[in-house]
Formats: sequence, C-alpha cells, structure tokens
Amino acid sequence: MDEFPDERAYTADCRARLAFEVLANRWDSVVVYTLGESGPMRPRRLRARIGGISPKVLNESLRRLEHNGLVERRAYAEAPPRVDYALTEAGTALLAPMRAMGEWAVRYADAVLDAQERHPARGRERLTGA
Repeated sequence: MDEFPDERAYTADCRARLAFEVLANRWDSVVVYTLGESGPMRPRRLRARIGGISPKVLNESLRRLEHNGLVERRAYAEAPPRVDYALTEAGTALLAPMRAMGEWAVRYADAVLDAQERHPARGRERLTGA
C-alpha cells in the first residue's frame, strides 16, 4: 500500500503545509505546548511558565495563534478585568504531532547540528578551492 496515496498532498500549495506554517514562528509552538500541558492561563503566568519571552513577543504570539484558530482569548467581566488563553480543539489536536516532532528532535538533533557545522566548511572549501 502506498504510504502517500495522494502525492499532491505535499505540493507547494497544499493544506499540509499549513500545519508547519502556523507554528513556524519561534515561540508559537512553545506557547501551544505550554497551554496544552498546563491548561488555560493568564498572560503573566504563561510568560513566567515559558521563561525567556518578553511580554511583547508573547502578546504577538498569542494574537497570531488566535488568528490561526489555535488559541482562544477569554475575557471575564471582573474588576479588575481578567483575560486568559486556552487551546481550541485545533490547538489541542496539534499536541500529538508536536510531541512526535520533539521525539524526532531528541533522536536527530545531534546529527542535524553536526551537519550544520560541516556545511559552512564545505562551502568555504569550494570558494577557496581547498
């Protein structure tokens, strides 16, 4: 049985690329994963849980994820106003493939990093004729 029955599924204009594109930003996958593991959170707690992300970058990431339908913003009519963020069904469905990508990274990260270190050396050899 053919592993990819519809070869068009992975062409340049296919929907499968969408999954990679919506998480292409450096922080978006971290935000999705953190909300998936910890549940709905207010921005300040989310930022503390992630670590190393500025309020501005977190806000941009949350807006992008909300725009893409992966996160929902929930505002509460309280004084002072309270907002938290939670994964949508589509965001939650991304957790399994993200875990699989994480397993791939654990297994192959060293090989990828080694290749990246070797690549500039090969490029310099061609340029210098060495």
